[in-house]
Amino acid sequence: MRLAAYQFAVCGDIDHNLEIIKKAVVSASENKVDLIIFPECALTGYPSRDIAGSDRINVNVVSEAIQELQKLADKLDIHIIVGIINYVDSKYYNRAYLVSPNKAKRWYDKRALYGWDEDNFAPGDENGIYEIDGIKIGVRICFEVRFPEYFRELYRENTDLNIVLFYDVSDKEDETRYQMIRGHLVTRAVENITSILSVNAIHPYQTAPTCFINASGGVCKELDKNNEGMLIYDFEKHELNFGEIGRKRYSDQLLRILTQSE
Repeated sequence: MRLAAYQFAVCGDIDHNLEIIKKAVVSASENKVDLIIFPECALTGYPSRDIAGSDRINVNVVSEAIQELQKLADKLDIHIIVGIINYVDSKYYNRAYLVSPNKAKRWYDKRALYGWDEDNFAPGDENGIYEIDGIKIGVRICFEVRFPEYFRELYRENTDLNIVLFYDVSDKEDETRYQMIRGHLVTRAVENITSILSVNAIHPYQTAPTCFINASGGVCKELDKNNEGMLIYDFEKHELNFGEIGRKRYSDQLLRILTQSE
């Protein structure tokens, strides 16, 4: 599976964000990409940084934009995961929306809500696990990378690849935070023996990476921060190596112990 992650300066103008996303999807298709991902709230902007609050979005414009992406996915035979704000049953959700060619839309709503998220969103209840072209994929959003438990859920379901959408930026350069979150991603990959693809927004200063990390924690590809661009990586399922077999053995033993004690 050829993967792509596109980082850009997300803003509060849905039409502007949509044009960037559509151009990136077309470019990805020209590069024979099967799945392209975009940052958290990439379509709508993130409250309260890009927009005053989640209730300021135009729900109809969001719906029309998703329909445009669906048509593009159908035409180009490409899968798209894009961050949006969604409004359902009088509640707003921080949503990772999966648009697949000629298929019903699927999504994952962020569950770990803190700070601005608590002010703007309701927590989701989906597990965030989907199959795309025979690859079992888990999806998580931003702050959730801090918690091993959210990724242990994915390990229990034997995902082949995990995806993390970020909107993690700062008003000034913060290399310490960038490396800390990069370290979280490496650890989540190693402890669950599962590769990770992440994507982040870039403005004003990017504090989480857009990168691909393999199941042994190797950062195979990473975009330069603070610059718009596309990462492309060819992902394949692989047989576990010696170290991965050992980690899986003891992970499975520990999970059985925990399950028995619950």
